[in-house]
Amino acid sequence: MDIIVSPAGFLAWQGKRYRCALGRGGVTTDKREGDGATPAGSFPLRRVLYRSGRLPRPATGLPVARLTPQDGWCDHPTDPSYNQQVRLPYEARCERLWRDDARYDVIVVLGYNDAPVVPGRGSAIFLHVASRNYVPTEGCVALARADLLDVLEGCDSTTRLRVESQRRDV
Repeated sequence: MDIIVSPAGFLAWQGKRYRCALGRGGVTTDKREGDGATPAGSFPLRRVLYRSGRLPRPATGLPVARLTPQDGWCDHPTDPSYNQQVRLPYEARCERLWRDDARYDVIVVLGYNDAPVVPGRGSAIFLHVASRNYVPTEGCVALARADLLDVLEGCDSTTRLRVESQRRDV
């Protein structure tokens, strides 16, 4: 069963509808590193990472792991670890996953540009916690924390996130 994301900023799952934030560059079928757009398409949910000091282990049928202060995600297109989780400090440009704000308290790693990784096609595309005002992301899909945890309860290894490229009611 697919989680459906509309470019209008709504996510539909198991008969419920949730508000979500998308990339500042909108939704695109031609994702590029740094464009701020959310890629359109259907992506598997690989695993969940969470900040254990801020919330209990999320209830889900997906693999779950705790974040540490040394967790990062490589976003440097020419590095061999591009679009992969790395341990900090790391010599190439990376995004720190252990953040001061709450956006990465829960991260769902999406199967975007990972099988195989294509340099420059985008990295660190996650489903994560939205800011209080649903400020646009750098390309991810973001939900209120309670909504994200609600969605995760029904997810397993067969669940996919489908980001629509054209507006539809969800």
